[in-house]
Amino acid sequence: MNSIDFLMWVKGPAFNIALFIFVLGVLIRILEILILGRKHDLAIARSFSSQHGLETVISRTLPEKGVFKRSPLIILLGYVWHIGWFVVLVMFIPHIELFKDLTGISCAGLPTPMIDVLAVMTIIALIAVLIVRMTHPVMSFLSTKHDYFVWLVTFLPVLTGFMAYHHMIEPYELALGLHILSAEILLIVFPFSKLMHAFTVFMARWYNGAINGRRLAMGGED
Repeated sequence: MNSIDFLMWVKGPAFNIALFIFVLGVLIRILEILILGRKHDLAIARSFSSQHGLETVISRTLPEKGVFKRSPLIILLGYVWHIGWFVVLVMFIPHIELFKDLTGISCAGLPTPMIDVLAVMTIIALIAVLIVRMTHPVMSFLSTKHDYFVWLVTFLPVLTGFMAYHHMIEPYELALGLHILSAEILLIVFPFSKLMHAFTVFMARWYNGAINGRRLAMGGED
């Protein structure tokens, strides 16, 4: 298999398989959460719970002052790589074209030089996160092989995409194929790893906020 054959394979059969596993896996995981159910809340609703749910999603997305003072570097690195990774994914014009082919939905992209800068920032932030995880006494103790594997499958699509764009691997078809393959590995791993929190974290925050709001457990008046 030459580089062109490899590229055609990852853009065709491999992508279809990875996308199928991703969609099916995410649906199964979400259904598992919903099927678990919750006991019926017999408490009288004392506030608009949905509003509290949304407020909790927003408030818990922002760092607490105490946590930020204790670990400013960790918090900043987390925001940089999460935001950078997401923006590169959804605002890079070739990615937008892919999403348009899949869903019919499109939007305006960011200038390529801006995406390039964000990609570099994301790569640096992810490497720094790894170094902190390996050298911080508590984080190093709590980290498992799964954590490092998740870091790797998150890091590789950004790195290979940057290398492909700048023709750092030749031939170009091989570089692009490696980038697509790394993204497909991420898709397959996503539903069955901690990466799934990208979906479930907002569901959990909204639910907890809504329940607390319903009971006025968030400091409201009786």
